[in-house]
Amino acid sequence: MLGDDAELTAAVLAAQDGDETAFRTVYRSVHPRLLGYVRTLVGDPDAEDVASEAWLQIARDLERFSGDADRFRGWAARIARNRALDHIRMRGRRPAIGGDETELTGKAAESDTAGEAMEALATDGTLSLIARLPQDQAEAVVLRVVVGLDAKTAAETLGKRPGAVRTAAHRGLKRLAELLGDDPESAGVLDALPPQREPRGRAVTSASVTHMRSRTQRDV
Repeated sequence: MLGDDAELTAAVLAAQDGDETAFRTVYRSVHPRLLGYVRTLVGDPDAEDVASEAWLQIARDLERFSGDADRFRGWAARIARNRALDHIRMRGRRPAIGGDETELTGKAAESDTAGEAMEALATDGTLSLIARLPQDQAEAVVLRVVVGLDAKTAAETLGKRPGAVRTAAHRGLKRLAELLGDDPESAGVLDALPPQREPRGRAVTSASVTHMRSRTQRDV
């Protein structure tokens, strides 16, 4: 995904101008990791429904978004987090997360991006272990390593300081290494995860929107 930032930025801009094909490109690029993040928050049985609610809001509010690929990922993650927290409040607790992540792997492959598919395969063996982390560590790890946000954007998503997110991600990855060490069959999975992103100082592109119609999940 990291090498496709220019393409994602262009697709977001085109989607804001009403290009449905571009919107599907955005969805295929971002959804797999967004779904993984939602699973970390609400558990596997409800993740698809919560993610769908998030995408409905993303489609509805897209014309008001302004930014590049990094900002879009962070914006989408904030929307998904809010929908997940609403869901958790209705349920009254954070559920245990488990189950298989084949959906994540399959969706990533649809983008036809080899690097993205390989990253998704790597995370496939660790997302269930992330559920065993404290929530602050789990969210920091998923946002930074799976969703691919830098510390600043992840901090904005969580309403925390970048240093706190870095610390939580570091502790979470350390604990994951310990958990993986307890399972010889999982050895090497953590090493295959993509590295945490750092800000690149890239300029943000402002979007000029002329047309935007309401979209639903059916358009994707």
